[in-house]
Amino acid sequence: MNNTEFTYQLNNNQHALRSFAFNFTKDHEDANDLVQDTMLKAINYAEKFKEGTNFRGWLYTIMKNTFINNYRRTVKSQSVISVNEEIPSAQLYYSATNNSSEGKFVLDDIHKALSKLEPEYQVPFVKYFEGFKYHEIADMLCIPIGTVKTRIHVARQLLKNNLKVYKKDFSTTYIQ
Repeated sequence: MNNTEFTYQLNNNQHALRSFAFNFTKDHEDANDLVQDTMLKAINYAEKFKEGTNFRGWLYTIMKNTFINNYRRTVKSQSVISVNEEIPSAQLYYSATNNSSEGKFVLDDIHKALSKLEPEYQVPFVKYFEGFKYHEIADMLCIPIGTVKTRIHVARQLLKNNLKVYKKDFSTTYIQ
């Protein structure tokens, strides 16, 4: 494909690219920026386009990869970790205001409710809560995966019943 044909194809697909970009960004200005980045990359890598393949699909792939890379870069730049020996006063204030004594009592009650569970329900529930997958728990306990799911479900129901006192508090305070 020569430069004229390439440019013609690129211009013909510009509207489709803008629609596709808006699906990613949900913002017209960001979509226009993404289209511009995509078209620039397409021009820079024109020699990598293989004749006879889907030109629009090639452009969509460039756009998708550009969006993902930009998103990752943004997330990485926003998650800056500062290592200070001292805790800033603003952070101390935030920590102090959110440190309620109610939390200790709630946690104690949760531990009591967990200890009341039969081991056959408690162990799978705790393992799941710790982050293990159903199949990992099934392998550890040498039981079928369906049994693991059932026991975790039953444990949740029993815990809900044992912690009914906090139902209103949990729905307003802890679940937002």
